[in-house]
Amino acid sequence: MERQIGTTRLVVVRGDITRQPVEAIVNAANSSLLGGGGVDGAIHRAGGPTILAACQEIVARAGRLCAGQAVVTPGGNLAARWVVHTVGPIFRDGGHGEAEILASCYRTSLTAAAAVGARTLCFPSIATGAYRYPIEEAARIAVATVVAELPHHPFTEVRFCLFSDRDLVTYEMALAEGA
Repeated sequence: MERQIGTTRLVVVRGDITRQPVEAIVNAANSSLLGGGGVDGAIHRAGGPTILAACQEIVARAGRLCAGQAVVTPGGNLAARWVVHTVGPIFRDGGHGEAEILASCYRTSLTAAAAVGARTLCFPSIATGAYRYPIEEAARIAVATVVAELPHHPFTEVRFCLFSDRDLVTYEMALAEGA
């Protein structure tokens, strides 16, 4: 499914984010940037040691990455030239600023990717795995934030790459609703 937002194609696909034909992919990282499970582990495994070395350098220089922020590393062995690492909120009950932190993940990732010259970018569903953010609400926040931010950035295509059929349908519904 896709939608045109100004000069940018906004696309929802099912697949493996490490194999997407884009210039930059977003990693749903943890604050240590040292890899982990889910999307984070898959990106580190597929990208190889270049990504880990760059992440270690960032943490040594600036400390752990705060939730809602984003940093960029080379893509290593990935098809993507860059990886934008962002830390989502751990969902508690929705009353602790989780929605704003999640929206910030998408805003700062778009800004970071644009800053290195990426014109195509792919997001996973941030914070909906181990961090337990409810997928329906997360999809609405993701789509609404990206749609609102696209006019401020020079992307030709932005994708949401979902791993499961259920998540794909949820993001398609958010995009259809114009979230």
